[in-house]
Amino acid sequence: MKAATKYLLDANVLMEAKRRYYRFGLCPGFWDCLVWNHEQGSMASIDRVKKEIEDGKDDLTQWIKKQCPSTFFMPTTDTKVASWFGAMVAWAQKQLQYLPEALAEFSTEPDGWLIAYAKEHSYTLVTHEVSAKESRRKVKIPDVCKAFDVLFVDSFDMLEQLNTSFTWMPGK
Repeated sequence: MKAATKYLLDANVLMEAKRRYYRFGLCPGFWDCLVWNHEQGSMASIDRVKKEIEDGKDDLTQWIKKQCPSTFFMPTTDTKVASWFGAMVAWAQKQLQYLPEALAEFSTEPDGWLIAYAKEHSYTLVTHEVSAKESRRKVKIPDVCKAFDVLFVDSFDMLEQLNTSFTWMPGK
């Protein structure tokens, strides 16, 4: 029997949804879907993504505080996750195209930790970033995922894989 897919969400999935196509008042079902899937053990994110979102101090921050389970954001303190993170930073530094600023950002921002957590705990990473092998200014999540055999999808593919649908209801 095939193990159920577990999804690990990048900050951009949550931020983009909040700003655009799944705004809280427009599609509350999206947010309910995230919580429900987390409660089933198939969806999470990491503590560093939570911090990034909390720095925004907006309605997404309020959702995290009031509606999102505290267990949604997994700690990245595991030594095995840290080891993968170190390997990914070393890999990025060996790629000659990246500018020093891109490497510095990758070594300090949540992206590398997110990929490392997904690698160690067999999650499919969910991101809206797209591969850009020639990128000089940013180490892209999909490119690191490919180098380390970490599966990744965008949020639309994730929702399809979860057999999710949102239905329309007439306004009141």
